[in-house]
Amino acid sequence: MKITLEIDPSLTAPEVIIRAPAASAEVNALKEQLSTGNQPVKQITLYQHQTKFELPLDQIIFFETDERQVWAHTVKQSFATHQRLYTLEATLPPQFIRISKAGIVNVTKIQALTKSISNTLIQFQNSHKQIYASRRYHKALEARLQDWRKLS
Repeated sequence: MKITLEIDPSLTAPEVIIRAPAASAEVNALKEQLSTGNQPVKQITLYQHQTKFELPLDQIIFFETDERQVWAHTVKQSFATHQRLYTLEATLPPQFIRISKAGIVNVTKIQALTKSISNTLIQFQNSHKQIYASRRYHKALEARLQDWRKLS
């Protein structure tokens, strides 16, 4: 990737132009990262019993459904959310990806993938928590991980 910085005193605000030979996941992720870079960290409303919490999305390592309830997992705790998994999938930032009918993970928090014949075990940084990705979603997960590694 080639990076060029041009200083133009006639500009009133910074301008970023991305030039690429073709659209790709890497280009789209870079555009998304640049466009959300100056915005505050997005938060999500979660619940533990009768207590309401506002947590930054970057603290969430994964979402999963269990007995008709969607749970948001941080490194040490679990919180309930009133949103459905398909709604979360549509509104979460690009670092979150669907990995099964019952799960969405934050790819920036993944430490290891262990692939077997039927699924992939996902382990997270600084946490004992694990979740399984189904075979159907494995290729998309691998591709998204590669894109995030290139950007960081």
